[in-house]
Amino acid sequence: MAANYKPQARRTYSRRAKSNPRIRELERGTPGGKNPGKDAAHGLRPGPRSTLNVYLSHHLWVAVSTLGSLWRSPLSTLLTSSVIAIALALPAGLYVMLQNVQQLSSSWENSSQISVFLKSGQTESQLRTVREQLQAWPEIQAVHYISAEQALAEFRQSSGFGEALQILDQNPLPEMFVIQPAIQLSDSRRLQELQSRLDSLPQVDQTLLDMQWVLRLSAIIDTGKRMVFILGALLFIAILLVIGNTIRLTIFNKRQEIVVTKLIGATNQFIRRPFLYTGFWYGVFGALLAWLLVTVLLALLKGPIDDLSLLYESQFSLNTMGVTLSGSLFAVGILLGLLGSWLAVSRHLKAIEPK
Repeated sequence: MAANYKPQARRTYSRRAKSNPRIRELERGTPGGKNPGKDAAHGLRPGPRSTLNVYLSHHLWVAVSTLGSLWRSPLSTLLTSSVIAIALALPAGLYVMLQNVQQLSSSWENSSQISVFLKSGQTESQLRTVREQLQAWPEIQAVHYISAEQALAEFRQSSGFGEALQILDQNPLPEMFVIQPAIQLSDSRRLQELQSRLDSLPQVDQTLLDMQWVLRLSAIIDTGKRMVFILGALLFIAILLVIGNTIRLTIFNKRQEIVVTKLIGATNQFIRRPFLYTGFWYGVFGALLAWLLVTVLLALLKGPIDDLSLLYESQFSLNTMGVTLSGSLFAVGILLGLLGSWLAVSRHLKAIEPK
């Protein structure tokens, strides 16, 4: 009796399927449940456009129906989407902040300078020759000359030892060139080569390049980016687990419906489609909430940062999420939603078979 249940059940459900025009339409891929054989006898064959229209209309129907199912359970949808949003917002917000810090450090790199101290006893013609020689180098953007008298006046004004400097018999400060390199400070190897080339000049006594603090900042930014990527990878795995567990519970709740659908001949691809669209909508909602969260937080920080920038007479302004980063956020959310639902369905759908 038990052995004959499965074939008997299949025949029963097959007879019911024949009486359902919608099922005949979806399985045959023809609109209106038309009979391909009968149409072929009259010279009417369903073209590829009709089959494509049925396929696209079914996808649209599944997308709208899954969206309606999520809309009818707003609390659970909001909770799951909020967890996904927090997991997406953390790496996205940190990445935006690192981009702003990198933008600020780039302006510091462009203002880097090399101080070239000249040997004493240089004539004006020799100084002019050295300056013209340095201006011809492609690694140098600009050369500014500071005489010994100008250097002493600046030192007297900034140090506060004006009266003590008056007792000196002669000016102890040398003449110098302040060089603006055309090389970014992040390229430390080329800067060191430029410094060594300047040291080799016979008129140069010493060169000074203070780049350690900028290199340290650049290393900190690179380390921060690496940590953001690691944190993002861990949170993306958490998103896959959340979506997979949600889809798994949905599959178990619809177990009987899946069994009946398989008995009437539905394929796993047909059954998998609604669950994939559910994961798609979870990814869209999570990415949308994450974008709103990051945008609001950056808007709250923009005012104080702009005020601080004005106090330091800086032109720095906090950048928000652009079109590229926003599009990447939505793409990652949708991809994780589809991947999590596909993994869950592929694992648990095979275990559900009619008996």
